Amino acid sequence: MIKRKILQEGREYTFRSYFEMPYETDEIVAQFDYSLVKTELSLPHTSREIEEIDYLKQRIRATLPFLGLSSETARRESLVAPVLLDIIRYCQCQLKFEYTLNVNSWLKGNLDYLVQSDRELLVIEAKNDDMTRGFTQLAVQLIAMSHIEERDILYGAVTMGDVWRFGKLDRERQTIFQDMNLFKVPDDLEDLVKAMVGILDGVEVECDRP
Repeated sequence: MIKRKILQEGREYTFRSYFEMPYETDEIVAQFDYSLVKTELSLPHTSREIEEIDYLKQRIRATLPFLGLSSETARRESLVAPVLLDIIRYCQCQLKFEYTLNVNSWLKGNLDYLVQSDRELLVIEAKNDDMTRGFTQLAVQLIAMSHIEERDILYGAVTMGDVWRFGKLDRERQTIFQDMNLFKVPDDLEDLVKAMVGILDGVEVECDRP
């Protein structure tokens, strides 16, 4: 790939700026010397029993027909928040809303959600539409987080509430991995929750290969 200069010295960019840019994800992460690999990620997966997951699934399935999901706020409050509140209960971890990061003039803004356990963290970006550009924004947020965290592996997800896609940053390989699989809510809710709990519990998986 030919690396063209997108970001301009002296200008400031927020995380939202990258969502609005008309460039491909690989071109934007290349500005930070990262490459993009699309693959089927081997996500961590907890083996422990997740209590009340069926109740949450039934509740979401029952309410979906009556929800107006035309705004990002509606999706956050009705679909994303209920899942994350259960996650922090399972993991006994911290959930931070609109978490502010300010690494430098090109890496700054708010993370919609930051979930932190004693072992790991998970960055979540919620969108009303356009998962592709949403993933671009998530990728830049993971790069920003890598500047303040010592972890070699960082996980994140972009979601519209009813659909989730994971990403992984590998610091040593300077690579962002984009999962080609999607998790649909409520059908894939159990697998989605077990993946997020597995990440936050620090379950190890084999390295993903290009």
